Amino acid sequence: MNVNIKIGFAEKESAELLVFYLYEDVKTVEGALAFFDKALNNAITELIKKKEFIAKLNKTITLPTYGKIPAKRIMLAGLGKKKDVTFDKVRQAAGTTASITRDMGIREVTGVIDSIEIPNPSSIEWYQAYVEGCLLALYKFQRYKNVPSEEQKEIKSLTLLLSKKESFKPANEAAKQGQIIADAVYFTRDLINTPAQDKTPAILADTAKKLAKEPGIQCKVLSKPELKKLGMGGILGVSQGSIEPPKFIILEYNARAKNQDTIVFVGKGLTFDSGGICLKQAKDMDQMKSDMSGGAAVLGAIKAISRMKLPQHIVGLIPCAENMPSGSAIKPGDIIKFRSGKTAEVANTDAEGRLILADALDYAEKYRPSAVIDLATLTGSCVVALGTAASGMLGNNEELKKRVKIAGEKTWERVWELPLWEEYQEQIKSDIADIKNIGGPHAGAITAACFLSKFTEKYPWVHLDIAGTSWCEKNNAYLQKGASGVGVRLLVQLVQNWSRFS
Repeated sequence: MNVNIKIGFAEKESAELLVFYLYEDVKTVEGALAFFDKALNNAITELIKKKEFIAKLNKTITLPTYGKIPAKRIMLAGLGKKKDVTFDKVRQAAGTTASITRDMGIREVTGVIDSIEIPNPSSIEWYQAYVEGCLLALYKFQRYKNVPSEEQKEIKSLTLLLSKKESFKPANEAAKQGQIIADAVYFTRDLINTPAQDKTPAILADTAKKLAKEPGIQCKVLSKPELKKLGMGGILGVSQGSIEPPKFIILEYNARAKNQDTIVFVGKGLTFDSGGICLKQAKDMDQMKSDMSGGAAVLGAIKAISRMKLPQHIVGLIPCAENMPSGSAIKPGDIIKFRSGKTAEVANTDAEGRLILADALDYAEKYRPSAVIDLATLTGSCVVALGTAASGMLGNNEELKKRVKIAGEKTWERVWELPLWEEYQEQIKSDIADIKNIGGPHAGAITAACFLSKFTEKYPWVHLDIAGTSWCEKNNAYLQKGASGVGVRLLVQLVQNWSRFS
């Protein structure tokens, strides 16, 4: 889709659809909208007066203009109360109007950005939120679906209409960044939504190699012989029940950066998780194709960071495997030895994500990182604790946790901290190994992070459990049913905000 920035006046626009954004607590028609109200015999005033349209967030109404003005139609879209407006409410309102417009069969839409009354017109952030919302809402995964031509509705052009010339530069920059980020999220969602048959560890590794064609990205993939040589018993152990061999993806962006921090992203890459010998129940097992959401988010984030030419040195580590039951599968009670030399008792083969992440987190140390952030669809316990509105956050460094939280608030990929207290470490002690891979019946998200913490003692680290946020059960303003692509925007924002880590 083409995204255009235009300086002009709404009254003169001969658009297919003009979208005006209104606040719930504004009771009179003002600004450019007053011209349209008058031309339509005060129809807009009457709608507001009679409360036939209340500008609550994501509420819309569309009016034909009957040739009385150059635009064919106008849409009124709600932003909620003016004092409560946020980047994400703009993102939501933009997404709602884009998806409704698309479903109406309209191919060109023009947003009257002045109507949002952006608090700081010289800042790109509000414009970027608008562009992101529009683009993210239009995502569809139709790779395996035969869609009749008459049902293939698509917006071809999005125009941001501004009245002030000084707004052009920040809005244009925002449009570029918004498109880069939305493209990376699309890429991530596509990977996650793809069935496991078409994204084995080898296929995911090939995808990473193709990504290395982007500016500044290098890729190396370790296969089974190299993993054995490195002693990566976690990745090898989890994968041994599958006919699909494991892979360990290593991506580096801007490897020659000088006077910059090294930030390592680690993403869980379980391309399918049956639970292994501790087999999951059949209900919803189809969603286990999404157990590589953390790895996909790392790929997407690095793609966006490369295109935005950010200055930091970024490393992406993605351990990839299938967790399957078979005669050769790892069994409950088996002992795994990791690259670090630590051993773990496998009390439950369905707690496999922490086993492959352990080797990757240990490997991260070789880069002498300033910070390490891992993302994983790790535990159902985190979904029980936080639902789908926030990812669980645990870590060993207060400053890094603060930075992640700030990035999460700005992108609305919010995180909520859970405690990583010493008392919880007691639950993962083993009688026959250094640790075991599950704790007791309670605090599963925390004890999983306790397990990971044993491999992150030499650098600042944050763990994000995205089990609840990585998948959407229904459409909303700009998230579609299926993969959310969570983590991409958060990681990119974190790097954009980055200052040297002390």
